[in-house]
Amino acid sequence: MHLGELIKQKSYEQIVYEIRRHPITFIPIAFLFLVLLLVPVILYALISRIFPELLMGPRSYPLLVLLVSAYTLTMYLLFYVRFIDYYLDLWIVTNDRIIDIEQHNLFARSITELDLFRIQDVTVEMHGMFATLFNYADVSVKTASSNTHIVFYAVAHPNKIREDLIKLSEEDRKYHQRDEAM
Repeated sequence: MHLGELIKQKSYEQIVYEIRRHPITFIPIAFLFLVLLLVPVILYALISRIFPELLMGPRSYPLLVLLVSAYTLTMYLLFYVRFIDYYLDLWIVTNDRIIDIEQHNLFARSITELDLFRIQDVTVEMHGMFATLFNYADVSVKTASSNTHIVFYAVAHPNKIREDLIKLSEEDRKYHQRDEAM
């Protein structure tokens, strides 16, 4: 599906940014997945030394194969769900608005829109050594309304995004003030 169809792009609207989380933030999840996939291998090595008869039994061996297969399939499924959550979280900044597309679960998604001229404050929150080294942070966009608040989680080049959002907001505010004056 084309991105313009997903967000129902207006005729005068142009996409400025398509923002996703920084790839470095997915590395701990991938590392954990690899470690969890090694658990059956380690257990096999331990069982073959301590209880070798379990691996040769007519009932125990197929049961162990079934358990390891179910465990591995579950790990792949959990990794897939986490990857989908990571990959499908998307923030789209246009010259008119911000669209926040958040994937909550495999079958749950929320889409929030915010007009640029309503932006009151844009804040960057960078926490930790890795965030500083790899230059990623949370960018918080606030409005005067208490119910609209968008956070770009762990995005690369947060200060540039903050500056550009402020510029786009000022340009959009001038455009809307000119329309109101006419």
